[in-house]
Amino acid sequence: MFLENTINHAKQSGWMEVICGSMFSGKTEELIRRLRRAEMAGQKVEIFKPKIDTRYDDVEVVSHNHNKIMSTPVESSNEILLLGSTCDVIGIDEAQFFDEGIVEVANQLANNGVRVVIAGLDMDFLGRPFGPMPFLMATAEYVTKVHAICKKTGNLANYSMRISKNQNLVQLGETDSYEAVSRRVFVDDVLNKKE
Repeated sequence: MFLENTINHAKQSGWMEVICGSMFSGKTEELIRRLRRAEMAGQKVEIFKPKIDTRYDDVEVVSHNHNKIMSTPVESSNEILLLGSTCDVIGIDEAQFFDEGIVEVANQLANNGVRVVIAGLDMDFLGRPFGPMPFLMATAEYVTKVHAICKKTGNLANYSMRISKNQNLVQLGETDSYEAVSRRVFVDDVLNKKE
């Protein structure tokens, strides 16, 4: 379990936390949990999501088990810097869908004393590092990788296998489009068939 940084420094210091993993692993659930704790502590919290993420709601960030928190949908990462400059804690959901500028934005906010909590898929449906996530993970102080359970093997699932025919990199979807699978299933069903 992740415990918030409780060291009291004379000078306010920000930091970055990244929550990553496959589809259905609880990334957004963990993001919401951390942001709710910050709200309970009386901190000023704002959460942002990419405007394209309209799966459950146009405005709220909603986890797969329907936990939700109000958010501000934005077109680009620069909007986060403008809208979140007075916050103590900033949450960013679905970070893999943001432009490359999200890395600089998150680091600049942390450098300015803000706690930045980021959730996103670490790999795309082909098992490759997804968008800006590797750079966010490399510059974060804390990285938490969460896992789903593979329904086919019962093992930890860290791959998001696409079960629809769509081959576009970005496809918003749920259980109708994706399944969280273990390495063995991913290798057998995706990589071996690709060759």
